Amino acid sequence: MRRKYDSLWKGMLEEVFDDMLRFFFPDIDRELDLQRGFTFLDKELGEMYPEPEKGTDTRYVDKLVKVYRQDGQEEWVLCHVEVQGETNAADRPFFGERMFRYYYRIFDRYQKPMTAIAIFTAEDGIRMPDRYEYRFLGTSHIYHYNTYCITDARDEELAKSDNPFAVVVLAAKEALLKGKDDEELDNELLEQKLLIVKLLQEKAIFGEEKIEAIMTFLNNYVLFKNPQINLIFMERVDQITGKKNTMGIIEQLAAIKAEEALEQGRLEEKANSVKAFLINTEFSEDKIASFIGVPVSFVEKVKEGLR
Repeated sequence: MRRKYDSLWKGMLEEVFDDMLRFFFPDIDRELDLQRGFTFLDKELGEMYPEPEKGTDTRYVDKLVKVYRQDGQEEWVLCHVEVQGETNAADRPFFGERMFRYYYRIFDRYQKPMTAIAIFTAEDGIRMPDRYEYRFLGTSHIYHYNTYCITDARDEELAKSDNPFAVVVLAAKEALLKGKDDEELDNELLEQKLLIVKLLQEKAIFGEEKIEAIMTFLNNYVLFKNPQINLIFMERVDQITGKKNTMGIIEQLAAIKAEEALEQGRLEEKANSVKAFLINTEFSEDKIASFIGVPVSFVEKVKEGLR
């Protein structure tokens, strides 16, 4: 999944983080004082576990969040979202170890108690591990963390829920629709997206800010193959809501396109820098990758283009 969708998930998690905790832990308000708010520790997480670009389709969205118990004590929550269309089989055996590395680095550096939640957005996410195990010569360790695959819950149950995160899951599930031709898929997506819009209209208890955030997620994460279908969708949304949302949706899509262009420009700029190093120096591919801030596979690909 491309980087722009990572940003959508990051923003979405920040908007509905309290709802997400209540979704997974219905009695969480007995334990945590969610009214006190939370602090997102992205900088601290990045310093402990920097993630350079990899030659893989697997994308991760990780959030480290400071929360407070009812007695005032500080706790931390690590929320991990695997943002991709299909689970990469090569990554599956190492996922549990990756979660464990997060745990011990956070605990070693900050000595903070922590819970972890891994959310899988792929259809086969149910097969991802929920623990990391190590055994050798009488020494053993098991690190178990919470997991959730978005295909676990039935659409009917999600639609009945009064939790905004349930609607986010419902929207994300629609992005997994496949196995049909583009026209049939677009028509089904149109009807499903309109059902979610109607559902949001009924859930006035969510509040305008969260409804707007979920609409942005729905518009930009669940995409039609045919752009013309989006015009139909916008017109139908106007009819359902009784107001003109067209410009807002167009602006959101324009922002995505602008981000795509910017990202493409960055890649081209890095490719040109790599070419300059390859042509004018005798540096190794590893050293060039380190200088430019790209994976070695990126340097190798540019090198092949020079032959």
